[in-house]
Amino acid sequence: MTQALAHRWRFFRAGGFDQVQLETPADLAALRSLDQKLWASLACPVNNLELDRRMLQYIDLNNDGRIRAPEMLDVVDWTLARLVDPAVLFHDGPLQLSSLTDDAVGARLRLAAQRLLGVLGRPDGESLTPADTADLAKLFPPHEANGDGLVPATFTDDAELKAAIADIIASLGAQTDRSGEPAIGAEQITTFFDQARQLHAWHARAAEQGLDAFGEGTVAAVEALSAVRAKIDDYFTRVAMAEFDPRAAALMNAREEELVRLASLSLADAGEVAGLPLATVQHGDELPLSKSLNPAWQPAIDAFRQRVVVPVYGEQDSLSREQWQHLVALCGNYLAWRAETPNVAIADVLERGRILELVEQGAEACLLALVEEDKTVAEAADGLVELDKLIRLRHGLVMLLRNFVSFQAFYSRQEKAVFQAGVLYIDGKSCELVVEVDNVEAHAKVAAASDCFLLYCACTRRGEPVRGKESLNIVVAVTAGGEGDLQAGRHGLFYDREGNDWDATVVKVVQHAISIREAFWSPYRRVSKLVSDQVQKLAASRDADMVSKTAAKVGETGAAATPTPAFDIAKFAGIFAAIGLAVGALGTALAAVVTGILSLALWQVPLLLLCVLLAISGPAMLLAWFKLRRRSLGPILDGNGWAVNAQARISIPFGTALTQMAELPEGSDRALRDPYANKSLVWPWILALLLALGLGYYAWSNGVFSPEPEVPAEAAAPVDAAAG
Repeated sequence: MTQALAHRWRFFRAGGFDQVQLETPADLAALRSLDQKLWASLACPVNNLELDRRMLQYIDLNNDGRIRAPEMLDVVDWTLARLVDPAVLFHDGPLQLSSLTDDAVGARLRLAAQRLLGVLGRPDGESLTPADTADLAKLFPPHEANGDGLVPATFTDDAELKAAIADIIASLGAQTDRSGEPAIGAEQITTFFDQARQLHAWHARAAEQGLDAFGEGTVAAVEALSAVRAKIDDYFTRVAMAEFDPRAAALMNAREEELVRLASLSLADAGEVAGLPLATVQHGDELPLSKSLNPAWQPAIDAFRQRVVVPVYGEQDSLSREQWQHLVALCGNYLAWRAETPNVAIADVLERGRILELVEQGAEACLLALVEEDKTVAEAADGLVELDKLIRLRHGLVMLLRNFVSFQAFYSRQEKAVFQAGVLYIDGKSCELVVEVDNVEAHAKVAAASDCFLLYCACTRRGEPVRGKESLNIVVAVTAGGEGDLQAGRHGLFYDREGNDWDATVVKVVQHAISIREAFWSPYRRVSKLVSDQVQKLAASRDADMVSKTAAKVGETGAAATPTPAFDIAKFAGIFAAIGLAVGALGTALAAVVTGILSLALWQVPLLLLCVLLAISGPAMLLAWFKLRRRSLGPILDGNGWAVNAQARISIPFGTALTQMAELPEGSDRALRDPYANKSLVWPWILALLLALGLGYYAWSNGVFSPEPEVPAEAAAPVDAAAG
């Protein structure tokens, strides 16, 4: 509170609210004491700002893509604590080593700066610029430790570890090392090998239970056993019944009647034979595998023998009941084991054999050792990071504050605001309030409350990407001039802040009032458009009617001629009488209007015309005036992720400055004659003159222009006497 009272703030009025001026280091030092209700905004996105992206990432401490007021205050305090004279923040130029403080923090930064100057080949240098730290590979070579705890493949010469790093990146994605290389950290390593160990333990259980007896053909073995399981179970059950009662032995084999029936059929189709027992019960507990089998089942038994019996028991011609039960249990355990397969993401990318190999090689310990080796230089590397951060804040912090705490840069017009993406040229206008947006529809829902006429444009630059992008979306506020032909589909040219040109196509329009002058003419434009549309509709309908009648007449060629109706003179007399009455009524009305105008004094005629114009255009102008006074920058920025804390109005004069109209250069010669202009028609003017003369004659013949006769006093006296 003492600091707040000691510091004297200066404010300026713009956009309908008071904004703080940040002009001195004392303003920055006292910023934490400034009531945040007086801040122009409380948060802004990291993207779509014309500022150093790395500086913004340094400020965004929690890496959520947004910068909030507390983070802004922290970075201001951090910067001031490392500069002897913070006044350098308000001036352009490199960071001088002499500007660093003399404490331990400043000494560490100065040491890092001297190391960097040595790397850059300027060991005797005394200053650094953002360009000196632009290439992170120079500061942090990818084959050397840099203290960030991330390990790129270039950090080791071991081919197996390089392959392991590549596999982890392929499975879980990469982080970006300080050198700019894709890398992995301890968290990724631990996550990967936790999943790998689950898969390894699962395979180990299979070996313990002997489920790997079939090797790579396990799936085929299970399928082969499943195909004959019911039939083999049936055989051993029949054997058990024969052992239970000797009388059942003959009944458990194929019956003689069935064999006689089959003998009379063609046995090329094994379907009829398949229903017979697999083998005769005389074989007992030993099921033959090669001979004496139902021929319909011989192929399935052969596959079962090769895929299931041979891998476990070797070559043999028969299978005992005990062996069969063991094989069934083995496959059952296998199916249960398969049901417990670990659901790990890395198995979708890498083969299981490769995952098991990495676990058995002990690659996890080696990779974590590389991470720890990288962290051993963390203190020295962090000094370079802090130096890079200070260099960039030295150049961009005040600019950010003048677009965050206040909108000083936007309203001063001395330099563009950080949210202004460039200039759009379209329809004879240049619009400067251009903001890059990510989602057009989502932004339009919020920005519509700005009461600004907004154009959303899709910009493309094929084959010439800028910052890795060949397309982007912008929203443009048209704040002066007229609407003209601004509609979806119109094309323009967009120049970004770096001067790169982009093809711009209007994809969405949010319509609001642009100017009072346009509002004045809007009623007449609407009436003119209405009349034009109606005339065109009438002409089109008449044309269509004529075409249809002509087609009908052509189709009736050769048919009997329709007798022409007799001329009805009474009907046409009535029509002409109605037309005469209409013309007479119109003439009477016009005469009354002219009579009323001529009865006015000369100075009253302009006032009458002015009142008529105001009666027609006044409501539209008044409505436009109220809307123009409500135009606000806030919703345009809020739709882009800002948290604007003030009204931030765009007044009519300020809007005129943001949108410039086409003007001829001063001193230019101009030829006013257009050889290709539409030729003016004379006859409409002749008709108008004849109409005016007719109305004048009508008024004159009715005594409108004749003065009223004055009554003599002598003549008036008898009348007065008679009245008395």
